[in-house]
Amino acid sequence: MNRIYAIGDIHGRLDLLEQAIDAIRRDVEDRGPAALTITLGDYIDRGPDSFGVIDRLAANPFPTPYVALKGNHEATLERFLVQPGIAEDWRRFGCIEMLHSYGVPVADMMRGRNYESAAKALSEALPATHRDFLDNLRTSHAAGRYFFCHAGVRPGVALARQKDDDLMWIRDEFLSSDEDFGSVVVHGHTPVSEPDVKTNRINIDTGAFATGLLTCIALEGDGHRFLKM
Repeated sequence: MNRIYAIGDIHGRLDLLEQAIDAIRRDVEDRGPAALTITLGDYIDRGPDSFGVIDRLAANPFPTPYVALKGNHEATLERFLVQPGIAEDWRRFGCIEMLHSYGVPVADMMRGRNYESAAKALSEALPATHRDFLDNLRTSHAAGRYFFCHAGVRPGVALARQKDDDLMWIRDEFLSSDEDFGSVVVHGHTPVSEPDVKTNRINIDTGAFATGLLTCIALEGDGHRFLKM
């Protein structure tokens, strides 16, 4: 297997995404062509520039082929467009910042009202390229000895039979499991102070929106290393 780069939860931090793009470009120049770059989802919410992150990723800024996975925040955005009432919960975990980055008025949302108007305004503000990007997100990708997803997998269920809800949302059952999943699961979703490398999984969500640390891992053969930003 050639080298694969994976990037953890970005959450609106375009500045850190740009650093990761540059780090991958330098690494490819130093070490030769790589097979793939994978982003693990949660591109939006919390950080200041969800629009900028989606706009950048939609055009594949990486010097490799690119697979974009879906996180629970993208799934929530899609649901909001057809079921605005979920904003009652969503506004508490980052959608205000996302809506603001798309130029959608947020005063009413912050007061817990007029969710339908916000959903309509966001639908109108989403460029076609952003819609295409979001519509084509995958929930998992397998390559070599690795299985990539946003949140994790349900123990006791074959990787090929995992449900999308688990791939985007699961936490405790997965994180506490020492099961051999058949592949090393590379995931994000649950912030950690530094990358968490286990025998059966690798968590690279280092809470970029709050910590300023976006993690990018390079996987090659049986080994891994983290790129310096």
